[in-house]
Amino acid sequence: MRRLSALSLIMLLISGCAVGPNYKRPSANVPGTYRGTIPQEAAQPAAESLGDEKWWEVFQDKQLQDLIHTALQQNYDVRIAATRILQAQAQVGITRADGLPTISAGARSFDQRSARQKFFPAFDTSAHQVDLSLAWDLDFWGKYRRANESARASLLATQWAREAVISTLVSDVAAAYFQLRELDLQLEISRRTLASRQNSLQLTQVLAKGGATSMLDVRQAEQLVFTAAETIPDLERRIEQQENFISTLLGNNPGPIARGAKLTEQPHAPEVPAGLPSSLLERRPDIRQAEAQLVAANAQIGVSKAAYFPQIALTATSGYQSSALTSLFTGPAGLWNFGGSLVQPIFAGGRIRSGVRFSEARQQETLLIYQETIQQAFRGVSDALVEYGKDREFREQQEQLASSAEDAARLSETRYRGGATSYLEVLTNETNYFNAELGLAQAQLNELLGLVSVYRNLGGGWQEQ
Repeated sequence: MRRLSALSLIMLLISGCAVGPNYKRPSANVPGTYRGTIPQEAAQPAAESLGDEKWWEVFQDKQLQDLIHTALQQNYDVRIAATRILQAQAQVGITRADGLPTISAGARSFDQRSARQKFFPAFDTSAHQVDLSLAWDLDFWGKYRRANESARASLLATQWAREAVISTLVSDVAAAYFQLRELDLQLEISRRTLASRQNSLQLTQVLAKGGATSMLDVRQAEQLVFTAAETIPDLERRIEQQENFISTLLGNNPGPIARGAKLTEQPHAPEVPAGLPSSLLERRPDIRQAEAQLVAANAQIGVSKAAYFPQIALTATSGYQSSALTSLFTGPAGLWNFGGSLVQPIFAGGRIRSGVRFSEARQQETLLIYQETIQQAFRGVSDALVEYGKDREFREQQEQLASSAEDAARLSETRYRGGATSYLEVLTNETNYFNAELGLAQAQLNELLGLVSVYRNLGGGWQEQ
């Protein structure tokens, strides 16, 4: 009965209460709809969201998908985030071990002889001991349980931090790839324009030799050629630098990047579903990371408060001790002891109180960071939706401008060859058309970058196959 009572007492101590506040998710000011949504969705937002789609469903260019796959495997930021998860996992194991018993074994043996001295007789001493010891700090006030709760939450925060890195990386690779294809399109436009203007220059030179036009027209035609030609080396420089940037995202040394579909052939929906704002709290990795950090900080309050209460420890030792090695494991050589200790802090110079205040202040800081992260997330989604919608409208207007400029350049060339106008009109309209084509390429890029921004801000991209 004494053994049963002692065991019951130990179990009662182990299952004691855990001081400190239990975590409760704080309320968030969630809007009914995102600002920037189309009127139909604003009136009745749908549950589905672009952020729920996998990145390979959003970015359907096969070559872009291969680049993203490579980046997820080789990018250094992702690999660094993975090692931080391993560190957090190890820390959970260390914290969990603090609340478990420590068992150790030991063996000691010595022989000592002394010759007879003038004032001391000779003696011969030997001792041999083998023992098994146990030490256990009982977690009656939940100090180790709260520390373990905090460590697990920190591990979860580290895992969500990795997902945030992956989401950012997917968006960065997609945006960099679209920028590369836009530079390719600009280079294609410049080379095509240069070839056309060189042909026009040759015609003007022939007309000038025949006396049908003046050298002023020749010089103006040369200006068109030089204007198109000067953009080519600059675009080639930017293309190579962009390839180097993408190579770095892939975890590779600078090198060429394979291309897939043209910029104008990249599939994307004209309208993107934003979904319910409340679902953003569960989908955005940075919000989930901030909440996990809040859980960890909340648990640390309990760790600090546990220092106010008595610390209870159990110790036990069992083994054998004998002066003769041959009789070490005989019955009379056995030994054991069992004990416990209770230490109650009385005066610590305000250290415990300050520790609790520090933990509470840290929890309040983490709470504000969590709330700020939510607010910034809603702003990011709204900004991205507005950007994507307005970029689409701008691209549509730019298409009309480019079409009108192309027709004006064609008509002015026809009028010049018919002798109805001077080459100045050709110069003006050719310049306008070239700039309109380059502007259209930039508008098409901005629309795709807007799509990338919407997808990232809605919390997409971290889902893995």
